[in-house]
Amino acid sequence: MRQKTDVAPPAILIPMAAAAQRKLPIASVAGATTALVLLTALNFVNYIDRYILPGVQELVKGQFHVSDAALGSLTFWFFLTYMIAAPCTGWLGDRFPRKPLIVGCALLISAVNVLTGTVHAFDSLLFRHAVLGIGEASLGIFAPALLADFYPEDQRNRILTIFYTAIPVGAAIGYLTGEIIGDHFGWRMPFFVSAVPGFLIAVLVFFFLREPARGTSDVWPARTRGSVAHASSLLTNAPYLYATLGMAMVTFSLGGISAWMPSFLQRSGFSASTVGLTLGGITAGAGLGGTAVGGWLAQIWLRRNHQALYLLSAWSALLTVPFGVLCFFGPRAGMLPSLAVAMFCIFLGTGPLNAAIVNAVPATVRATAIAVELFLIHALGDTPSPRLIGVVSDHSSLGTGLGLTLVTMLLAAALLFLGARTVPEDVAQREQAA
Repeated sequence: MRQKTDVAPPAILIPMAAAAQRKLPIASVAGATTALVLLTALNFVNYIDRYILPGVQELVKGQFHVSDAALGSLTFWFFLTYMIAAPCTGWLGDRFPRKPLIVGCALLISAVNVLTGTVHAFDSLLFRHAVLGIGEASLGIFAPALLADFYPEDQRNRILTIFYTAIPVGAAIGYLTGEIIGDHFGWRMPFFVSAVPGFLIAVLVFFFLREPARGTSDVWPARTRGSVAHASSLLTNAPYLYATLGMAMVTFSLGGISAWMPSFLQRSGFSASTVGLTLGGITAGAGLGGTAVGGWLAQIWLRRNHQALYLLSAWSALLTVPFGVLCFFGPRAGMLPSLAVAMFCIFLGTGPLNAAIVNAVPATVRATAIAVELFLIHALGDTPSPRLIGVVSDHSSLGTGLGLTLVTMLLAAALLFLGARTVPEDVAQREQAA
């Protein structure tokens, strides 16, 4: 059942994919569709691997007898190597073919999951998680940059919305895989299981994906597209910087919530045997619904307002806050409904904000730009957030720790509203900015 979920984008988003392909030359449609399906499937597996740990972390805590701060350090070390690897992989992605790099990333991630079965000390688990960060960082850079070369700018919101449905659905499957398999066979077994589809998809990518020429679908001015852009130009690219910093604040919140919500629900009185199923259902349903609706609304709004990608993402962050307050500090009966609405609101901006970041830079530095983005969003976001939440939890309560995520959602909204004012309206303005 899991492999079927990974093979193709969810049915609700198929019309979006079809609409995105209507403007493509007929000869390129098959190659673009193959790339979208395979890379989305690989992204699903990527997020399944990442979210198995929250599903089994209470089992890990019980075996190794560690504190919440130590548990949070697992995610800290994962994202530390993730963000350190990002600049190097971005440089590679702008200079070498991305297809073999993607295949290598998939094989590395699967191999690390297999080796998890040999881990019998908490320090070894920290090392395992750190190595995994290198593979996932690389995939997160190469795949969207490659997809951007298949699809022109006005279609990337749709395409990246489909690609990033992997976040809620993959997370939900990861929670369920961790809880269900972990309860029956121990916390190591889910990592063995998750390695299989990664190996299979890597083989399919190797044989069936065709890489397009870099910048083929760009709508940047000809002189910019044909020149060699420098990474230093990112420092003066206001739309890119605002979108990236806004994404960092959202990532702080989402990373912290994802890491600690299973434990929060269990400590609030929910059965440990049902938390994974409940949280998986909420994450998949609300997350997938929010991602799909957000991509659809942004596409409609873009016809009337060139700032739509930023504005929708800003409202997404702002609307999350009141429902987060109800979930973390309200009565137990309202926790799950408010969590579902908060997750829906968070994921409204997933596709639009990623599309805004990709569209803000030319193809010649796109992999580097995504690498810098990943470095910043993890350095400021989900690298410190699980550990900070764990530290606050050790000194007060887990609900208070999770309250930190609401502050960063407010910061995200402010940054994105400001960023909307910097978006060039047309190609002439973009050429002047370049």
